[in-house]
Order: sequence, then C-alpha cells, then structure tokens
Amino acid sequence: MRFPLLTLISIISINSCKDSDNEIITSENQQKYKTENVIIVVVDGPRYSETWGDSLHQYQPRLANDLAAEGSVYTNFYNNGVTFTNPGHTAITTGNYQDLDNSGKAIPDSASIFQHWLKESEEDSTKAWLITSKDKLQVLANCQDSLWKNLYMPSTNCGVGGNGVGSGYRKDSLTFIQIRSILNTHHPKLTLINFKEPDGSGHRNDWNAYLKGIRNTDEYVYQIWNLVQSDATYANKTTLFVTNDHGRHLDGHLDGFVSHGDDCMGCRHINLFAIGPDFRKGQILELNRGQTDLSATVAELMGFEFSAGQGSVMRELFK
Repeated sequence: MRFPLLTLISIISINSCKDSDNEIITSENQQKYKTENVIIVVVDGPRYSETWGDSLHQYQPRLANDLAAEGSVYTNFYNNGVTFTNPGHTAITTGNYQDLDNSGKAIPDSASIFQHWLKESEEDSTKAWLITSKDKLQVLANCQDSLWKNLYMPSTNCGVGGNGVGSGYRKDSLTFIQIRSILNTHHPKLTLINFKEPDGSGHRNDWNAYLKGIRNTDEYVYQIWNLVQSDATYANKTTLFVTNDHGRHLDGHLDGFVSHGDDCMGCRHINLFAIGPDFRKGQILELNRGQTDLSATVAELMGFEFSAGQGSVMRELFK
C-alpha cells in the first residue's frame, strides 16, 4: 500500500539536527508555538513488525489511512533502556533511562515533565494528568529527587477505579471512558495515557487478541484526536504523540511475542507518531530517535526548562 501524501525523509546522522549538549530548553528561548496542550499516548507492548513495520498497516488502519498524512511517522524509534513497562514510561516522562522496578514498588529517580511544567506554569494539578490502564504507572507522578519528591505532582487516574498502585489493571475500554471524561471536564494541558493492550494479550500467548489489541488502540487514538479537534479548547492548539513503552521478542527468539525485556531488536524497536499545529505533515522519518527525546520536545513546545533529561528536541518535526 502506498501513501502518496507522505514524504520520505532519509536522514543518515542524528548529529545534523541534534541540539547542542549545552543547550537548555527554557521559555526564554522558546519560539511562539501554536501548541498549548500535549497528549502522549503509550500503546503498551506491540512489536514494530505489527505496527508501522507491517507494510500493509493492516492492524493500524486509522494511523495509516486517516492520520499519517497529517503528521510524522518515525521508522527508527527505540527504547534504548530497559524494555519493561515502568522503565519505558519513565524514559518518556523523565528523559532518562533508568532500571526502575517494574512492579510499581518504586518511583523514578528524576522529576518528570509533569512536575517541571506544573512548577514553572504554576497551574493547578488538574491541568496535568496520568490516565493509565495499568495501576502501577501511578508511580510516574512522583520521584526520589529530594528537591522534587511529593511536590508539583499531576493528578492521576490509574488502574481499577482510578485508584492507583494495588488496584489492578483495568480494561482499556474503561480507561477510554475516563480519558473522555477528564479531557472534557478538566481540559488538562499535559496528559499521558496508557493502554495496557496489546501487552496483556501478548503475555497470555493469545495471538488473535494481541492483534485485536493493536487494532483497538489504533481506534482509540483516532477517537482521541477527533475529540481534541472538535473541542474549542483543544482544536488546532494540541500536539499528540503516540508511541510504545517497549516491543516484544521477535519470532524465533526465546518465546517470541509472548514476552519482552531484553535488548533484542524486537524489544527495542518501537513506533512513534507525532501530529500537531507546529509540525510538518506527511513525513516518514528515518532518523534514529529514542524515548528520551520525547520529553525534550514536549518541554520545547510548552516552553518550560528541562535540562535534566538526556534527550534532545526533535526539531525535524517542526515547520
């Protein structure tokens, strides 16, 4: 299947657009972007071979046919740290790879983009949200750093009943109901969403349910974007990122799609799609990027200082 509206951009070296190691992202050097809100959707645990890596894009029809021409797709995006759920999400939210306990018994070492933004913006905590199917991801709201611990924490709705660590995983369909309610009621400016599928079905060795999980989350993403674009508070002022926390073992490696957690390419190679009013349209980007670059790019868009992360701004996205 070909997508004539998409432009293939091949970039050999990241150094040509990588920020200087000494650059600090602040509101003072921020350009006047149209983006006022950012939503990060993490689809938990699909292999790249079943997402954009499938040439037919049969399990992501919304992304391929409805969204890709309006944004940018990365073909070389990676988890370069520990390929489990909590470490993968931590890399996205803190800009640092950390071997974080995956059970929800430990909080990240570093302050997140939520804490940095809430401090600098002086917004109420209801303007930053973690909405996750997995209860253990509530730990992303806090950190161990003594200068930040228990301060500037976002609102959370994680796990069964939205009750956080210990409540258990809830169905993505129920999480989607909470997403719609929170976006419509609170209009948060910075939001991270986690859908537990297709990871849950993969671990159960249910191939058909695994593929259905990818299709279902593709539809949820499409509906979230439609909700955003039909809301006067969000329309044409919101940037959406869609990515993964980790992939899965490739066929023939250990137990294949059932598990993940090592440094094989199946676990590391993941998807990233970006769409927003400040980004170019119809790009297929071959540039190597990683999870830590997301937080740097969010800070650039929203104009807050974030020098603690290891990533760099993905300037190739911008108009």
